[in-house]
Parts: sequence; structure tokens; C-alpha cells
Amino acid sequence: MPGRSEAVPPWFYEQSSVIPWRRHHGRIEVLLITSAKSRRWIFPKGVIDPGYSARAAARKEAAEEAGISGVLSEEPIGEYTYEKWKGRCRVRMFTMEVTAISETWEEMHLRRRRWATLDEAHGLLDRKELRRMLRRFELRK
Repeated sequence: MPGRSEAVPPWFYEQSSVIPWRRHHGRIEVLLITSAKSRRWIFPKGVIDPGYSARAAARKEAAEEAGISGVLSEEPIGEYTYEKWKGRCRVRMFTMEVTAISETWEEMHLRRRRWATLDEAHGLLDRKELRRMLRRFELRK
């Protein structure tokens, strides 16, 4: 693709993400994490490494970035694109009903995590693409 950074491998532009959720006191909550650098509230997301499916990469990112595991949707609920590394990244978004939360995890010193109601999450997420994916999730729950 023209304009992409020569230093970034082409497969870096294919990514996957997960909306982690649970039922708590009769309502749905989602787990947000902070980005490593800007500290904005986001969902776990990362590059689909060679040899991984989008689904397997989403599961891996959830464990590394948020210390969670659970039941992952079979298919993505949608996808979005964003600009990075002088190119356009495509992100496939899955959902995960969280069944286990680790007290310690790989990126715990880089990120915070927080459970939020759907209304709270809409207010905390500043990327319109993430709010759009959250709305898709809401329509299915």
C-alpha cells in the first residue's frame, strides 16, 4: 500500500480487539483499559501476529493487556480502520464474556483497567470508532 512506513511490516496493519463484558448486579458492564502511552480509555487491541487468527490474537491481547480470559465470540461484531505508521490499520472487533480476571498480568505496569456501565463507557471512550463498536455490542445484548 502506498504511503506505508518501510520500517513497519505489512502484517502490523491487520489487528484485532475485544470488548470484554460481564453481567454485574443485573446490568452489563464492559472492561476498559488505558492505552500504554496516552492513557486514554480503550479496549484491548493488537497486531495479528503471523500464525495467529484474528480471534486468537484478540484472546492473546485480552490476556496480555487486561489480564482476562473468557468466552470469545465466534465472529467479529464489526471492524474499523485508523491511521498509524503512515498507513491504515484494520481492526476486527470481537466480544468476550469475561470468566476470569488475573490479579497480575503482563502489562499491569503499563495500563489501568476499569469496569464501566455502558453509559459510563460511552463517556470514557474518546474514539468514535470504539463508541460505534460499543453501540453494536449493545444492540446484541
